[in-house]
Amino acid sequence: MDSMKQYIEDAEKSLLHTYNRYQVVLDKGDGMYLYDINGKKYLDFCAGIAVFALGYNNKKYNDALKNQIDKLIHTSNYYYNVPAITAAQKLKKASGMDRVFFTNSGAEAVEGAIKTARKYGYLKDGKTDHEIIAMEHSFHGRTMGALSVTGNPKYREAFGPMIGNIRFAKMNDFESVLSKVTDKTCAILFETVQGEGGIFPAEEGFLKQVKSLCQEKDILLILDEIQCGMGRCGSMFAWQRYGVKPDIMTSAKALGCGVPVGAFLLTEKVGQNSLTSGDHGTTYGGNPLAAAAINIVLDLFEENHIIDNVKEAGAYLEGALDMLTEEYDCIDTRRGMGLMQGLVFNMPVGDIIASALDKGLILINAGPDIIRFVPPLIVTKAHIDEMLSILKTCLDETV
Repeated sequence: MDSMKQYIEDAEKSLLHTYNRYQVVLDKGDGMYLYDINGKKYLDFCAGIAVFALGYNNKKYNDALKNQIDKLIHTSNYYYNVPAITAAQKLKKASGMDRVFFTNSGAEAVEGAIKTARKYGYLKDGKTDHEIIAMEHSFHGRTMGALSVTGNPKYREAFGPMIGNIRFAKMNDFESVLSKVTDKTCAILFETVQGEGGIFPAEEGFLKQVKSLCQEKDILLILDEIQCGMGRCGSMFAWQRYGVKPDIMTSAKALGCGVPVGAFLLTEKVGQNSLTSGDHGTTYGGNPLAAAAINIVLDLFEENHIIDNVKEAGAYLEGALDMLTEEYDCIDTRRGMGLMQGLVFNMPVGDIIASALDKGLILINAGPDIIRFVPPLIVTKAHIDEMLSILKTCLDETV
């Protein structure tokens, strides 16, 4: 029995089967490429689900983490630590927000955003019946709070009852949002670009109308930037492309480029009128190792002009995918922004993704009929051409 098969069999005997994993055991990475334990090379257009923005085996990133490991990994939030203070300052500068709470994941960031909004509402009228409007087809995480605002019933149905007072509206349909607003509404929450739900960017007009509504009625606008943020859409955070600032923002994924870390960020007004001592906490959040990852990521984004590359490579990828859409009848359309793109097929895409993997290209889906493209943000035109060559071969064989 070969070692790959043995590892997979061992995994299936030991790990809880909540993932339908591809039959590959990955071993190491370098730049845009991953390698399995047998040495096979894969061009990666998944980036660990939009996480590994800087590519694999970045020496400066690796050295920064090694240096922090030798100094201090964890202290708890009973004490201050310099990496977390520095990371908060850098993240404030990058986002234009005012207050930061570090978490371990995107789902935890969403949980914190929900609690913040409800506490904000509670402090206004002393009531605990406030409502949050979320969007259909959204995805915010797997914890109970995040799941409650995830607008896809298949993720929720086995785990009810969810937390209450959540109302779902249609993305990019302002009248739908307006119809859900009551005097109990404390927040409107959505992804600036929906990811898992099918790569749907918010339309500028919709975003501005919702922001205006929130300002008029003192409702908090919460934008989930967990997947679409950190440069992926051509600005540090996708909302910055529209000039529509949220009251609360969530971040994770590429924030740590592989180290599990997330954050929710608040304006000063919300920070001063919501969570206080004892309302929220985390043992690991913002520990020195996680914060060191944020610091080096933000430094390397600037040093390596990552966002400039996203603009250039993103435009090239868009053009290439548009040409592919014209060429193949099985593709209906392209959607997306920057280096967060989706090809919408009129057929299931599972076989195409499996064929690509076999040929050394890692792709993922966003629903049964959409191939999602979220490569490391260091991707070049040459890498995009290589991806297209493999994908076209798969399409020619499959359709």
